[in-house]
Amino acid sequence: MVVELNQSNSVANRFLAELRDVQVQKDPLRFRRNLERLGEIFAYELSKTLAYGEQDVVSPLGVAKAMLPVEQPVICTILRAGLPLHQGLLNYFDRADNAFVSAYRKHRKGEDGFDVEVEYLSSPSIDDRVLIISDPMLATGRSMVLVYKAMLRMGRPKAIHVVSVIASTEGVEFARQHLPPGTRFWLGAVDEEMTAEAYIVPGLGDAGDLAYGSKE
Repeated sequence: MVVELNQSNSVANRFLAELRDVQVQKDPLRFRRNLERLGEIFAYELSKTLAYGEQDVVSPLGVAKAMLPVEQPVICTILRAGLPLHQGLLNYFDRADNAFVSAYRKHRKGEDGFDVEVEYLSSPSIDDRVLIISDPMLATGRSMVLVYKAMLRMGRPKAIHVVSVIASTEGVEFARQHLPPGTRFWLGAVDEEMTAEAYIVPGLGDAGDLAYGSKE
């Protein structure tokens, strides 16, 4: 299952447009906030797939019936660009457990190619849990697949959700082929092109640099 927010008209399209806009990108606070707001929208849409049960809620004047979630997900984020998106998801899944993974592109000396390496992982058990892996950009899909494989050290999830603001067609296809059947993808937009350096076109640039400043 692949859901693309920009395939229907909603306020999410404005947040996406501002994330891409080179003028709006000059304001890092606005950039981070737009990632966060999209995370909230993704969380709302994703929440419709979770398990619910009826519970009594006592008000000052009586008892109301409410259908409430019976489980909380584990939200896994790829550092550092994923932090604002993670916060948006966490704003709505405010009782969720959290996992953080450091994955980066290790460029080969004197070559255009690169390898993706996972350096750090902090996570609770994900055994029989709903796992949400978020990263603003799904370019080649290799980072997403490697992070999922690294997370298997912490158990086997019963459901997997991938959340990305902008993906490439190639990246979505790679991830679908290498992640378990039934994985759900929640995407803001899917762009057709990718550069030789694996940047999505038109994309939005380097999400980590735009959110937190350039790095050496």
